[in-house]
Amino acid sequence: MKKSILALSLLLGLAQLAVAQEKPKQNPESSEIWEPVPRVVTPGVLSPATASGTTAPSDAIVLFDGKDGSKWVSVKDYNPNNWSGVTEGSNTWPIRDGAMFSAKGASLRTKQEFQDFQLHIEFRTPDKVEGNGQGRGNSGIFLQGRYELQVLDGYNNPTYSNGMVGSIYKQAIPLVNPSRKPGEWQTYDIIYFAPRFNKDGMMLEQGKVTVLMNGILVQNNTNIKGTTEYIGYPKIVPHGKGPLLLQDHGNPVGYRNIWIREL
Repeated sequence: MKKSILALSLLLGLAQLAVAQEKPKQNPESSEIWEPVPRVVTPGVLSPATASGTTAPSDAIVLFDGKDGSKWVSVKDYNPNNWSGVTEGSNTWPIRDGAMFSAKGASLRTKQEFQDFQLHIEFRTPDKVEGNGQGRGNSGIFLQGRYELQVLDGYNNPTYSNGMVGSIYKQAIPLVNPSRKPGEWQTYDIIYFAPRFNKDGMMLEQGKVTVLMNGILVQNNTNIKGTTEYIGYPKIVPHGKGPLLLQDHGNPVGYRNIWIREL
């Protein structure tokens, strides 16, 4: 009898525990999250003066607005592996018709340095077609001054695939080639996450980049293996924040509507 009472008590106890552990009744409000509230960012306004059709959003740093080139300095003798021997001076690129055009003998870099970011930039290769392959409308956008997103006339202009427009130079072939005709303005929208290094200079995480060219995906969360070398393989060089660099490659490539959002 005592065993029966004990067993019954145990069952009642387990039943009460099960009831206590039952989840409360759910309703639509149970899964609603009200905080944190994302901050408001005002989109850019419609503008016929941009290839993207809009100006910069409210929280962006405007690096070039079509008039003021003071956020850039000229750069000579730069090396993506070592910036210690670089010669810098005032911005020497001519500004006309709302754009900066590359000038022979000097590239440009931003005065400000960045880590992770969203970048919008518009470029135009010369309307007069001269040269072919890498000699036609060549420039480049160096992320953190080290990792080149190729700028090149890609319209009916065969070249090696990992060096064409939309490529991470000598590392990643673009998914497609959405090039417009020479002389037409084109857009890059770039989401970039910088590589991470430990205190000993070892790379813990590779950099990653997603690129849309003229609104079309050309790099999808692509790993950046190291510096983008013309000869040889990528080099891993530890660094912190770095500038944006626009390369002079002897062709008068134009840039405009450049803005960046730090992430």
